[in-house]
Amino acid sequence: MNAISLDATDCRILAVLQNEGRISNLDLADRISLSPSACLRRLRLLEEQGVIERYRACLNREVLGFELEAFVQVSMRNDQQNWHERFAQALRDWPEVVGAYVVTGETHYLLRVLAHNLKHYSDFVLNKLYNAPGVMDIRSNIVLQTLKDDTGVPVDLVARAAGKAGGS
Repeated sequence: MNAISLDATDCRILAVLQNEGRISNLDLADRISLSPSACLRRLRLLEEQGVIERYRACLNREVLGFELEAFVQVSMRNDQQNWHERFAQALRDWPEVVGAYVVTGETHYLLRVLAHNLKHYSDFVLNKLYNAPGVMDIRSNIVLQTLKDDTGVPVDLVARAAGKAGGS
């Protein structure tokens, strides 16, 4: 899929929205030096083009009682029929799994798991993950400290690429 072409104003809109999703159109327009109507038109176009998928709140996991975060590598037995589909379906039903990725390397999957505490995490691993169809090996990495956790897209890199393409 080809990346959509964005100009510097689009990138400024996106950068502000990634940090302040609840900003009013009036304040957004003021921040990026556009009229409110022009800003709203651009915003609607970005939504229609699928650049903006959705709006959401970022919740503080610790305030909500999730003290443990882990990255879990899962290796599967390849000799079972539909092992990937069966595992993918199982993990969709586990609220503890907040991110799931098919990866290259020694394992098949990388999961990001949140749990209230070590007992909750242990129960999840023993009663859900190890019982999932086809699971052969599990390796857990407990997060001790988060240095960076930004789920956004680096809009400044999009702007730089757009500037280079326009200057070529």
